[in-house]
Amino acid sequence: MKLPIVAYGDPVLRKKAEEIDEDYPNLKETIADMFETMYAARGVGLAAPQVGLPIRLFVIDASPFAEDDGDEKGDPSLKDFKKVLINPIIIEETGEKWAFSEGCLSIPDISEEVVRPSDVLINYLDENFDEQEVQLSGLAARIVQHEYDHIEGKLFIDKLGPLKKAMLKSKLDSISKGMVRVGYKMRFPQIKKKR
Repeated sequence: MKLPIVAYGDPVLRKKAEEIDEDYPNLKETIADMFETMYAARGVGLAAPQVGLPIRLFVIDASPFAEDDGDEKGDPSLKDFKKVLINPIIIEETGEKWAFSEGCLSIPDISEEVVRPSDVLINYLDENFDEQEVQLSGLAARIVQHEYDHIEGKLFIDKLGPLKKAMLKSKLDSISKGMVRVGYKMRFPQIKKKR
């Protein structure tokens, strides 16, 4: 089932998410719904807070970055990079910092250059609650860092300078009021439900 994606301005996006255990209700369905929602919105990652759930869970499928896309050279190592990360912990971020244009399904129509370290070591539980620890580099690391920020209550725009943030303010206000056109279902914090 496709879930509505929570728009910028909703308090759930600013909450530090809670860990879950194997008894979390309907976890398999939640994971399946999150993948379906992410694919419908043409995203490569989706964190639970983005669908209104304040839990430490995100899904990733970076395969779109495996293909060459005109001027952009694809990364074949991302062809099968599909993961479910439950209760993840970033152990370390290392390597050279590099800039890349990031966007977010909760903040449609805005993408900005964000600087992040090139490598990340992350520990997490997979969908079967088996512990995993992986070292990632490049785009794989960046996608994980971006989604991890979501479960920490942070957004990519928090990494921008004060001038850039000020320039985006009216656009962000419009998004939270639902004054944006998107090709997927969204829930806007400043639109009151009709009774």
